[in-house]
Amino acid sequence: MIDHNKNTQPLDLSYLRDMSGDSAEFMIEMLEAFQKQTPIYMADLEQAVIARDWKATSECAHKMKPTFYYVGREDVRDHMQEIERNARELKEIEGIPAAFDEAKAFVEILYKQLDEAKAVLEQQL
Repeated sequence: MIDHNKNTQPLDLSYLRDMSGDSAEFMIEMLEAFQKQTPIYMADLEQAVIARDWKATSECAHKMKPTFYYVGREDVRDHMQEIERNARELKEIEGIPAAFDEAKAFVEILYKQLDEAKAVLEQQL
């Protein structure tokens, strides 16, 4: 379940901060890579869900999962994990399209959070 309370809070970038040695430049690069790659991953996941290709759905969700952790959204990582597990185990598959729709709507909010985080990091350069 996506924690909608986190949608209005700044991203917790502590994982990226630790991984980068607190390099604002590196963190900005990672956030930009995330912004470029996520729409591709989401499109792949959407196609798999529409096609009811549960193996591909599971694989796409699995691929996306860690990226949400990197930007401090463990709630979304867990949401993707649930999609992955349900698709892999063919469990509660009737709910997968709605779970995907929730993730898709969330990503638009995340892009705004990423832009805000980048603006803060750019001030540190």
